[in-house]
Amino acid sequence: MQAFQAVIRQTGGPDAIGFDQVELGKPGPGQVLMRHEAVGVNFIDTYHRSGLYEVPLPSGLGLEASGVVEEVGEGVGNVRPGDRVATFKSGLGAYASARIVDAKWLVPLPEAVDFGQAAALMLKGCTAEALIERCAGVKRGDVVLVHAGAGATGQIMVRWLAHIGARVVATASTEEKRAIARAAGASLVCGYGEEELLDTVRQASDGKGADVIFDGVGADTWEMSLKAAKCRGLVVSFGNASGPVTGVSLGALSAHGSLFTTRPTMMHYYAKDDEFRAGTSRLMQMIADGIVHADIGIRLPLQDAAKAHRMLEDRKTVGATILKP
Repeated sequence: MQAFQAVIRQTGGPDAIGFDQVELGKPGPGQVLMRHEAVGVNFIDTYHRSGLYEVPLPSGLGLEASGVVEEVGEGVGNVRPGDRVATFKSGLGAYASARIVDAKWLVPLPEAVDFGQAAALMLKGCTAEALIERCAGVKRGDVVLVHAGAGATGQIMVRWLAHIGARVVATASTEEKRAIARAAGASLVCGYGEEELLDTVRQASDGKGADVIFDGVGADTWEMSLKAAKCRGLVVSFGNASGPVTGVSLGALSAHGSLFTTRPTMMHYYAKDDEFRAGTSRLMQMIADGIVHADIGIRLPLQDAAKAHRMLEDRKTVGATILKP
């Protein structure tokens, strides 16, 4: 089968994304040939493209896709041709019309989950699962601040947190986006002004500060996140949308109340087979129960991947973005 695949031969801006037509050949032992129906776009894709996260070059791009198994290699028993599947742990190369991947990292899709939802939810949904349930261990009644609550990952986190009984404060840059975060389940919403943010968190927490803060924005919000946390609170810095957090002083954690902080990578929480199966099963259950769903704001042809990156980096997206091969 021939496939149309994105490639970056040097890091840089969105125009660094090129495309090749390749012959895939046959899947080897333990592998499957997967035809893509939808491809997810995530902020981490821009980090790989720009060089913020270093990858060997030339490289494919993208981590998340859904589609159909076309052919299986020797020894594959967990899926068969015709099965609907999704993947987010098959390495870079999801920006493609088809690819060969390891069968063990495929997630079977229930019939109720369409390809667009799967492509938009696997990476972001598993990120939410790992951060909320295993990294932070959020409990019912916790006050949780979620930055960028109207973004694709932010909406999923807000819905998940509200479902388990947390009191959610979400930040968003415009009134339209604040309405989206509120509709997702945030108890209180605010902009990114420091005084407004801190007042809103105090209101939600009886003046104590947030138990947990999920900060995917990075440099622009780091100092505010420290100030918004309660004494011995946890700041989870998991993204760099405004640039990476640098020059972190351990003394600042002490000064703001003996804070805990972590810089998790979702893949470290899905490193083992049992973690992968448990986490993806938990996500699929949340989807099946109607708790988690993706609001897909932008659908573009695969060849418009550069446009998708520009819109994402310019914060012109609401909800998830997917590419259609």
